Amino acid sequence: MHEPLLKVEGLSKFFPIRKGIFSRVSGHVNAVNQVSFSLESQKTLGLVGESGCGKTTVGRTILGLLKPDGGKVHFNGQKLFDFESGQKMSDAAFNKIRRDMQVVFQDPYACLDPRFTVLQVLTEGMRKHLSHNKAERYDLAKGLLEKTGLGEESLMKYPHQFSGGQRQRIGIARALSLSPKLIICDEPTAALDVSIQSQILNLMLNLKKEFKLSYLFISHNLSIVEHFCDDVCVMYLGRIVEKGRTRAVFDNPLHPYSAALLAAVPVFEGRTIKERQRLAGEIPSPSNLPGGCHFHPRCAHCLEICRQQMPDLIEFSAGHYAACHRALEFLEEN
Repeated sequence: MHEPLLKVEGLSKFFPIRKGIFSRVSGHVNAVNQVSFSLESQKTLGLVGESGCGKTTVGRTILGLLKPDGGKVHFNGQKLFDFESGQKMSDAAFNKIRRDMQVVFQDPYACLDPRFTVLQVLTEGMRKHLSHNKAERYDLAKGLLEKTGLGEESLMKYPHQFSGGQRQRIGIARALSLSPKLIICDEPTAALDVSIQSQILNLMLNLKKEFKLSYLFISHNLSIVEHFCDDVCVMYLGRIVEKGRTRAVFDNPLHPYSAALLAAVPVFEGRTIKERQRLAGEIPSPSNLPGGCHFHPRCAHCLEICRQQMPDLIEFSAGHYAACHRALEFLEEN
């Protein structure tokens, strides 16, 4: 059976809430709770949801920037960690595999060290992971800049001398510097103007083909996800509530939350905008989640079972999963 490039099973991450002069733990923020998905080689998986749903935490935990509190992750046929069994890849082994997993951050202004030249930014990882000499590193950095739309003259400049779009190109070049297999993109266009967003997305699509990359694309912009991603996972309060092929989820959302997100995207038809579906109520606190389905306080289709029992993520149709009691009833009826 074909093994996916990235396989995440039951990933969980909780942040403690500390109070009092002794900083005692009084509760936990449920940032990520039992998240599972897989990403095939040379494919793009979108991770979408409202701000605070846990998208970025998923990406940072996979990269080892945050310590997991549950679950297991396999990458390229190797087990990075298995929390339940206590198995964890050694620091030395993880350091070697890190070159195959890179990240493009959301903020192009904060992700580059202002004290480093572009050459230093691009060659920092090379010095640690590759055995190239100084001249070879320079040539690699020059080639990466050319592939991302910047010239050799940029190598000796500092980040403050570039625009936001140019900085993001440098960030993408840095992610490519070690020839990775996977790039986690944490809302890479959110801080950019719309015209620049399209340029960066087209660049990333071209680089994906040229370098045979896989992307985990974290975003709240559904219009971008629809055209950029092969598959999509919808997150709400730390859990995946729906996942499947992008076209299937966008054409036939099975979870009320997915439907509400899609309905909130403005669609212009001539000079009119389609009527938007509004969600009632406020997002519950991730430190005090409601019982049953976490979405039920805001759901217009809530049933009594929704208040009492958390729905499982079930396969509603081929490759299309949803965690909704109404979807389960439809499946049983048909």
